[in-house]
Amino acid sequence: MARRGYKAWLERLVVLILCLILTFNFTSAQLRYSIPEELTVGAVVGNIAKDLGLDTSALNARGFRIVSGSTEPLFQLNNNGILHLNRKIDREEVCERISTCIINIKTVLENPLEVHYVAIEVLDVNDHSPTFSENETHLEISESALPGARFQLQGAHDPDSDMYSIQLYKLSQNDHFRLEVKDRGEDGKIPVLYLHKPLDKETARSHRLLLTAVDGGKPAKSGTLRIIVHVLDVNDNMPVFAKDSYAAVLNENALIGTTIMQVNATDLDDGLNGEVVYSFGNNVNNKLRKLFEVDANTGEIIVKGLIDFEAKDRYELDIKASDKGTVPLATEKSVVITIVDLNDNKPEIEVTSFSSAIPEDSKPGTTVALISVTDNDSGLNGKVICHISEDVPFTLTPSLQDNMYSIVTKSLLDREHQSKYDVTITCKDAGEKTLSSHKTISVTVSDVNDNSPEFSTNPYTFYVIENNVAGASLFSVSAYDCDEGDNALISYNILRNGNENKQITSFLNINSENGDILALKSFDFETLKTFQFQVVATDSGTPSLSSNVTVNVFILDQNDNAPVILYPVSSNGSAEGVEEIPRNVNAGHLVTKVRAYDADIGYNGWLLFSLQEVTDHSLFGLDRYTGRIRTLRSFTETDEAEHKLVILVKDNGNVSLSATATVIVKVVEPKEAFAAADVKSATNDEQDNNVTFYLMITLGSVSTLFLISIIVLIAMQCSKSTDYTSKYLQETNYDGTLCHSIQYRSGDKRYMLVGPRMSIGSTIVPGSHANTLGLPDRRHTSGEVRKITLSQGSSGMNADR
Repeated sequence: MARRGYKAWLERLVVLILCLILTFNFTSAQLRYSIPEELTVGAVVGNIAKDLGLDTSALNARGFRIVSGSTEPLFQLNNNGILHLNRKIDREEVCERISTCIINIKTVLENPLEVHYVAIEVLDVNDHSPTFSENETHLEISESALPGARFQLQGAHDPDSDMYSIQLYKLSQNDHFRLEVKDRGEDGKIPVLYLHKPLDKETARSHRLLLTAVDGGKPAKSGTLRIIVHVLDVNDNMPVFAKDSYAAVLNENALIGTTIMQVNATDLDDGLNGEVVYSFGNNVNNKLRKLFEVDANTGEIIVKGLIDFEAKDRYELDIKASDKGTVPLATEKSVVITIVDLNDNKPEIEVTSFSSAIPEDSKPGTTVALISVTDNDSGLNGKVICHISEDVPFTLTPSLQDNMYSIVTKSLLDREHQSKYDVTITCKDAGEKTLSSHKTISVTVSDVNDNSPEFSTNPYTFYVIENNVAGASLFSVSAYDCDEGDNALISYNILRNGNENKQITSFLNINSENGDILALKSFDFETLKTFQFQVVATDSGTPSLSSNVTVNVFILDQNDNAPVILYPVSSNGSAEGVEEIPRNVNAGHLVTKVRAYDADIGYNGWLLFSLQEVTDHSLFGLDRYTGRIRTLRSFTETDEAEHKLVILVKDNGNVSLSATATVIVKVVEPKEAFAAADVKSATNDEQDNNVTFYLMITLGSVSTLFLISIIVLIAMQCSKSTDYTSKYLQETNYDGTLCHSIQYRSGDKRYMLVGPRMSIGSTIVPGSHANTLGLPDRRHTSGEVRKITLSQGSSGMNADR
């Protein structure tokens, strides 16, 4: 129903609204109604249309309605503007813990727009009784509790408003307890049980009480709670351990879950006061709690973590035995656990100082490395014995400090023999089950310049063909050095000492890097046949080392000299001559002898004669080896008086060189021939005397040089091969300029020593020298190489006149 007191206020409000309509074209009003909670659905709350003075006939047309949200509205307007209850309202649900419960709604009219606010106050009704969360509660109070002890109880709950909420608590009549109530404001009143008289378990083991909560309604509503107080026995006996002390022995690395030992304690009290539980004492730290645990019921001490003797060899634990009394009594006992060491640690090898490279000239006893060995085990398990492999030139020497060793050299080192050693150190402990460790270190032997360069051949023997190109490489020498780096870097140079040696080596040069030797000029066999010099190979070490090698060079002859006609020679120097013979000479008469000379030796100096041109082939013949011209028949009257013979003289080189001589043979009557012969005989006698003198000198020189050459050759062959046999064979089927020949064998080679056949009328050019030449044997099919020693030297071959 509407409140009359608001009419005057509403009238003023209407005037105000009319003023506002002139400007805003809408109106609003405020109404307030009061209803009790728990009204039935459909109950009338108030007549809004009447209270606002609205025309009920136009409500529908103006769309009179309540503006509500998405939830089901609590109130509803009918067509007459009367506000009804749409659903039942529980004040405690809508306005929990709010003293004044007001619900605001908004109504709307259109054309013109009017908004009216309606406030509905929901009045509380004492529709709830006080309730406890439990119907019965149990308290355990020791008989030793002193009077004045307070025990807080759980309060009751009443959702009604303050007027109808809990106003007081009442406790049933008893001799031992009283009730106190604490007022906590918004949190309500809290009952507290107060011990008024001491309890006696022997008189009453329990007490039953009834607690009543009363609200402020009229009539008042109430709720009850049954309280059962159990009187507890006084815990006046402490647990007592069975032993005065406990000690145990445990192997390290014991499995987790292993029971170490069991402690036992008893309590003379009854019930919970006599039940004993076990735990660690307060002084046992977390580290020990990770290693061990104690069974609360049995008192067994159990391994929980890894037990390592090397970490700690003894543990002391405080075990506490407590009863289950309300006020538990406890006693503690110390347990000593001794850890037994097992051989579970290998020796650890550590290289504390190490020289990775050691010079090869280090003396025995030189320290290479210092090592330390540790074994965390104790006793024999921690006693270590070390050794190294026997196949290295090192030994292990213990130092003054325990488990310290030195690796030292035990013999001389040679990097060229072995430049790196892998030294394996083995250390074993003395435990029952031996454990060992290995460590390998690599020791590099550094080079010392202790090796001189060595030539691959000593001495060197080279054969150089004459007329070589000046500046071109002739041959090379090579040396190697077993050292490394700069110590093995070799440079070459020619040793130049002595006047004669300097003269020979002045036209030689050597590449200092690769040992190539080149000649600065071309060699001429006819001038120089052999020479010797020394090459020095020096390494780049500090100090440097060097070695020498002897190089023997033999100049090989080349067919570079054409034959020279010695006879006949005209006054103007041409090879022409005139020979007169009587017409009455018989066949086989010696007309003349063509003499020729070749500076080459061997086959290159072996001269052959042939008739290149002749007027009558039937009349004259030429010996191809001696150059003698003889008549083949007697002259006839029809033969011409003058004959021209052109004699070709050529050597036996691969590329033959030749010369020609012209002989004019005049056939004269016998008287004229005798006169000419006398003049010629006188001239020839004078020439023969001079030739004989020179021949004697040349024969002596050639014989001496020939003998020296044979001795040197035999000595060289003996030094090269122990399989030396000489067979001297007389060459029987041999004729020509090279007359004397001796063959011999050395190993798998065959050699021939040859010389000119000296006969009456032979001519030797002074200043000739002996020489040995290797030539292919052109009179045999085999590939043997023969050495031909020519006693003519530069004088070459001479044909008999």
